[in-house]
Amino acid sequence: MSAHLPLSRRAVLAAAGIGAVGVAAAACSTGKSGSTDDAKPDAPTVNVVYTPALDSGDAPNPTAAVSVKAENGLLNPDVKLLNPSGKVVAGTMSEDRKTFTVSEPLGYGSQYTWHGSAVGYDRVSTQVTGSFTTLSPQSQMNVVVNIGDGQEVGIAAPIILKFDDTVEDKEAVEKALTVTTEPPIEGAWAWLGEDNGSRAHWRTKEYYAPGTKVHMSAKLYGVDHGGGAYGAADVTSDFVIGRSQVVKAAAPSHQIVVVRDGGVLMTLPCSYGGGDLDRNVTRSGIHVVTEKYEDFFMSNPAAGYFNIRERFAVRISNNGEFIHANPETIGVQGSSNVTNGCINLSLENAQRYFESAIYGDPVEVTGTRIPLSEADGDIFDWIYDWDSWTGMSAIKGDPSQVTAPATPSGAPTSNAPAPAPPG
Repeated sequence: MSAHLPLSRRAVLAAAGIGAVGVAAAACSTGKSGSTDDAKPDAPTVNVVYTPALDSGDAPNPTAAVSVKAENGLLNPDVKLLNPSGKVVAGTMSEDRKTFTVSEPLGYGSQYTWHGSAVGYDRVSTQVTGSFTTLSPQSQMNVVVNIGDGQEVGIAAPIILKFDDTVEDKEAVEKALTVTTEPPIEGAWAWLGEDNGSRAHWRTKEYYAPGTKVHMSAKLYGVDHGGGAYGAADVTSDFVIGRSQVVKAAAPSHQIVVVRDGGVLMTLPCSYGGGDLDRNVTRSGIHVVTEKYEDFFMSNPAAGYFNIRERFAVRISNNGEFIHANPETIGVQGSSNVTNGCINLSLENAQRYFESAIYGDPVEVTGTRIPLSEADGDIFDWIYDWDSWTGMSAIKGDPSQVTAPATPSGAPTSNAPAPAPPG
């Protein structure tokens, strides 16, 4: 509706007087036609300013600020922005009715149209109208996160963002990533090797404290990833750190010690990888539990076996290292290391450990002649000291290059059914 601006009594009387004079003048007119010229309407004094400008010629980013503002006047309540389907885009009017601001992201490559009106302090109205079209990226890049909302994970779990293509502008993308924790803990992003797309991992400097609440936000929609690609959507994850459980796996001891919240939960005799061939050596370093299977049918052509059923298998590396039951090595469990790289337990002990393990638990292997490295799979985050890890951030410049894929070539494969959810 139009704004009603109050007039003083003197102004009303003056207007009435002007009107009377006008009537008298018209009565005395002697023009040829007997009538006066048509009065031209006053030009509106209100000025409507659009953001983005309608005549700029540039296609705005769909996450850019979008608003309309009235100068020397007010916006009417009918102001709105419509999407290509004619649906009203969410927005808010300022209390002083000077500005209307869109409050939701727009779509890529879409035309949006303003509708409504504004009125000046002179009570002359003008239309709020015009269109603009948002930018159309050459491609849109998707990303998935490894930890789902509400999941409880172990104290060594990294956050992993897996992109479906190569991120060329890693710095711009990393600046759109945030992690907040309660209580606060130091952590940093690093870029690991390409694996049919880029990978960004967030790791803490030290293990999480049990019970830590974690919120990850990847505000990637509208972010230029480089090479004409833009983020397809924002991604978030809210999860919690569970109890502290660490597997102390000293290969010379021929056992594993499962430590829960600082106390020994179980000590289990086992057999580690034999040291005769490099491929059979269990790697030393901090491994991370990633998944577990009650039944796992493993094939390892290099070791000469195919579709061997393994029970209660807990994966600790993508190079084929598991903690699992193996009845064939029971006779040497606790006294000798003879496996093809896995940590073998009895059926009963394997089940006990299986039931205690969750995604993100650290398994600290020591005492073997080959260290865990980038060549060993998807989560090798803990092989780096903190300075090296932060050096793989893109914000300080080009990240240190890691070229190893998530799954090493020649790693054992499985025809097992889909794994049970981590936990």
